[in-house]
Amino acid sequence: MEDTLKRSLISSLMLLAMVATAASVSIGAHQKPAIAAPADVAKPPADAQRTPSGIYWKVLKPGTGTTHPTPMSTVTMDYTGWTTDGKMFDSSIVNGKPLVYQLNGLIKGWVEGVQMMVTGEKRRLWIPGNLGYDNNPSPGVPHGMLVFDMELISFK
Repeated sequence: MEDTLKRSLISSLMLLAMVATAASVSIGAHQKPAIAAPADVAKPPADAQRTPSGIYWKVLKPGTGTTHPTPMSTVTMDYTGWTTDGKMFDSSIVNGKPLVYQLNGLIKGWVEGVQMMVTGEKRRLWIPGNLGYDNNPSPGVPHGMLVFDMELISFK
């Protein structure tokens, strides 16, 4: 009885894995186009500023706010992320929905970088790997320096 249950469970899990793989292949064929990488994606330009932790940043559009989010703030943001070879790996814009998340639940580079922003501001950040995903062993996660264009829509 126990062996039959185990075989049935294994069979069900294998079927589920095949369906999930087929669905991801099908979805991949209908992906929305990537947003082109900025010209300075490979390295921060000379006019970028640097934080003591190694994040380079540049304001692309000044904001209208006067206060800054804290690590406990829930932020609403649009963003696009690229690796330094120009490959886009994620975008709320392509996904059609802004990110809404508590800031301290995001990567360290975002926690630090977004706290410098005000509502309405758009900024480009070059985040070193140690403040990004370098310590995350999950497959498919980008490593090394990451570049983000991010706009702080609001926070509370």
